[in-house]
Amino acid sequence: MAFWDKITSRGDVEDRRGFGPVSIGGGVGVTGIALLFLVNYLLGGDPMDVLNQLSTLQTETPVVNSKEYEGVDPYEKFASTVLGSNNDMWQIKFSENKKSYTPPKLVLFRQATNSSCGTATSQVGPHYCPLDETIYLDETFFDELTNRFGAKGGDVAQAYVISHEVGHHAQNLFGTLDKAKSNEDSIKVELQADCYAGLWGNSIKDKGVLEKNEFNEAIDAAGAVGDDRIQEKVTGYINPESWTHGSSAQRKDWLSRGYESGKLSSCNTFN
Repeated sequence: MAFWDKITSRGDVEDRRGFGPVSIGGGVGVTGIALLFLVNYLLGGDPMDVLNQLSTLQTETPVVNSKEYEGVDPYEKFASTVLGSNNDMWQIKFSENKKSYTPPKLVLFRQATNSSCGTATSQVGPHYCPLDETIYLDETFFDELTNRFGAKGGDVAQAYVISHEVGHHAQNLFGTLDKAKSNEDSIKVELQADCYAGLWGNSIKDKGVLEKNEFNEAIDAAGAVGDDRIQEKVTGYINPESWTHGSSAQRKDWLSRGYESGKLSSCNTFN
């Protein structure tokens, strides 16, 4: 267990976990549907399940239906701390490059919630929406990561995933996300976000937050979400042509590069 109390910075976290059905409004956006089908395919589901899930979401104003998440609970504090420490690092990195950094928002939710990119659902997993500069996270995703895909889990692994999504926010501000025009480009974007998460790990390395070798939790998690590992687990075979995030080895390698170097220049996957 990392010593998160040694980090005093806090990020902007909105807790929607105690809310009821979401208001779909004008419907799920194309990006949201595409993500749902992609993730559902990788997890071995039936595409019709996605459509059924979308059709059963109720169109009404959210109402609080649980007191479990009232106030700032430990997980909300954890997510805010990880986000805050990422913001600290990116403020420095952007300043060094004579650019302005605006922190993202992080929304905690359960099952489904609204986003500017469509309806965010648990099936999509943690993701970043560039339209509202917000990260969406249902932390029950980590149970799936551990139970189905064999990740060792742990708070540092979860912090890596949040940091990866903050990396996408940095890419959005840099204009990098606009470069993703193909599967090959998508892989480069994802591997760079892994490297950016490594930069975050490096930024807290000497602050007494992590115990010796504790960052290995993050590296293990990166390997667990490699396209080859997910495909083999779900389908029994590997098809590199359909990859969008990179192999297990690639993801671990780029995360380690960022962690070991601490330099933004080491994360240029587009060279």
